[in-house]
Amino acid sequence: MKLSDGAIAAVDHGGSLGRASALFPHAPQPFVDLSTGINPHSYPLFDLPATALSRLPEAARLQELAKVAADAYGAPSAVHVAAAPGTQILLPRVASLVSPGRALVLGPTYAEHARAAAIAGHAVAEVEDVEALAAADLAIVVNPNNPDGRVVSRERLFRLAGELRAKGGLLVVDEAFMDVGPHVESLAGDVGQGGIVVLRSFGKFFGLAGVRLGFALSDTLTVERLETQFGPWAVAGPALEYGIRALADSGWQADMRRLLAEDAARLDALFGRFGIPVAGGTTLFRYLQMSDAAGLFSALGERGILLRHFSDRPQVLRAGLPGRQEEWQRLESALAGWDARRDDSAREIAR
Repeated sequence: MKLSDGAIAAVDHGGSLGRASALFPHAPQPFVDLSTGINPHSYPLFDLPATALSRLPEAARLQELAKVAADAYGAPSAVHVAAAPGTQILLPRVASLVSPGRALVLGPTYAEHARAAAIAGHAVAEVEDVEALAAADLAIVVNPNNPDGRVVSRERLFRLAGELRAKGGLLVVDEAFMDVGPHVESLAGDVGQGGIVVLRSFGKFFGLAGVRLGFALSDTLTVERLETQFGPWAVAGPALEYGIRALADSGWQADMRRLLAEDAARLDALFGRFGIPVAGGTTLFRYLQMSDAAGLFSALGERGILLRHFSDRPQVLRAGLPGRQEEWQRLESALAGWDARRDDSAREIAR
């Protein structure tokens, strides 16, 4: 992760339409961007009070947001919640809660965790066995995992947290996709035990990534340390208003979970029609493993359909959900074109 000059390597992410246009300059516009795990059915927009923009955010609204978030995520109480302008900004700050030492990340996973731990001064390594995390000073688990959807049980994580806590270590569990995961496996209700930080992302499930809102759930001392780093007014007024309303809207959330499950099943069926195996994921993204992943990525990209590819894992792709019916039709047409080209190539080889 560290470069020879001591700098920290940047991470390539999905969701960059500028990069997509450079890669596929002749693709039809607009792109159907399936390279992120962001809900295409965003929480309904509403008129903000003028004060959300014209005044500095009130402390009372931040406290209300913390209360609503604690209820929504299952944290013990509002004092166990630190709100931030997006989860991303929390990563190096959380990693800095532990003195520089050995950071282990359960992988393969979201690359920003390793980068953030390196920024905080840790020696970082990726491991594939959850049992190996007990040797860390800072252990990081994404649960459900991005991009394959792997879930580690709450029981195992709780036991690991105890092992780390006994030696002054810290377990960080990124639950960015737990809104559509098995809630019984969330560690949010256990953060009061100490030695645990649970991260929750607002923008993905609610489809409002541009609002920039995220949360760290932990014991009260850790929450105070994080809030001290941010200082006052860390969360913008519009983000406060959207967070309070959306997190309290349990009816919308229940309906959305059902819709996303239906969309994920529809996407699996569509891929299945063209012989594309779905190896995992969540209802916000599907995980594909295939020998010609690069060919599929390029073929769809040329038709204006952007998937998430991984330079270090050339046989892996991640596909988010289309939103509008037009996007579903464009994806189906692009897959049919790829399949026809593949059949033509097979016939040429057979000759």
